[in-house]
Amino acid sequence: MLISQRPEAVLLLADGTFFRGRAIGAQGITTGEICFNTGMTGYQEIFTDPSYTGQIMTMATPHVGNYGVKDDEVESERPRIAGLVVKKFSAVWSRPGGSGSLDDYLRKHGVVGISDIDTRKLVRHIRDNGAQNAIISSTEMDVEKLRAQLAVAPDMAGLELSSTVSTKEPYEVGAPDAAYRVALVDFGVKRNIERCLTERGCRVRVFPMTATLQEMLAWKPHGFLLSNGPGDPGAMPASVALVRSIVETGIPVFGICLGHQLLAESQGLGTEKMHHGHRGINHPIKNLVTGRDEITSQNHGFVVRRADAERHAEVEVTHVHLNDGSIAGIRLKGRPVFSVQYHPEAGPGPYDSRYLFDDHVANMKAAASVGTSQLQNA
Repeated sequence: MLISQRPEAVLLLADGTFFRGRAIGAQGITTGEICFNTGMTGYQEIFTDPSYTGQIMTMATPHVGNYGVKDDEVESERPRIAGLVVKKFSAVWSRPGGSGSLDDYLRKHGVVGISDIDTRKLVRHIRDNGAQNAIISSTEMDVEKLRAQLAVAPDMAGLELSSTVSTKEPYEVGAPDAAYRVALVDFGVKRNIERCLTERGCRVRVFPMTATLQEMLAWKPHGFLLSNGPGDPGAMPASVALVRSIVETGIPVFGICLGHQLLAESQGLGTEKMHHGHRGINHPIKNLVTGRDEITSQNHGFVVRRADAERHAEVEVTHVHLNDGSIAGIRLKGRPVFSVQYHPEAGPGPYDSRYLFDDHVANMKAAASVGTSQLQNA
């Protein structure tokens, strides 16, 4: 289907900003918090990342859909974005090993989208005015009706969303005879996190976010991983309490993105909503421990309060974002517990941050060695 033949669609932001374009994906109406991603490639990874649940995604790159989709390049079983906004959308695709068109993929999973709008203008508007709710419609064009529907859409601040994407039952990946067992708490995990662990000789058991500490300890893990996920960490008191109890076991812990924020909250550090978040594949990070810089993939709209981290006697700030100085990583002094705000499992081009998984494995190895020594001396 040619772009010129697509039905009309509209995009309305909470502040009244209005765009007309063409429908892509499924026909219908969708609401969510509008955001933007500056990545030039990897749209399928973005769309299937559970961390984007409840968000309408604006792609800053002007051409989307030209390389279609591929079955094995997903981070969960289906797209998680609430809607999609692009400039030029290609229903024609070409790629060795591809599985089909992006348009068919969006239609299959009910994702409503809009194309043929000025995404540069929209990105600048979000950057200047901040994240806000928006509505896309390809079936209702009455602006007042859309405005009324948008007015009752929930705000991301104060919204708990991980329970909508967390696994309902535990499952395991990796070799059964792997050297280390990692209990992964699923707040909205990306599949590549699991792969990065299994590639390093780990057996991973993925637990629902509602699992108890006793259930996880019964599996006798060598380490814990707190996954990424969507929503406001400040709206997750039960998860914060769970993470606090995990830390108190003394078993090594590694947190990523939402897991990083929940770890911070568990130690008395506050988190806060950002003006418009960090989403892209070229975000510069400085490792304050090694002095090295990293180019990272990021996707978050909340951040740990810097003042809280800097004045906490038992917390060390290990990484900072070089664009705005926000906290990008912490560790607990004297304990094998650390976390980062960004995504070391992602592949933004370089693999600058994969060492963090190696660090976690090293912590598990050291902890196992100490445990063996203690048994021998008992």
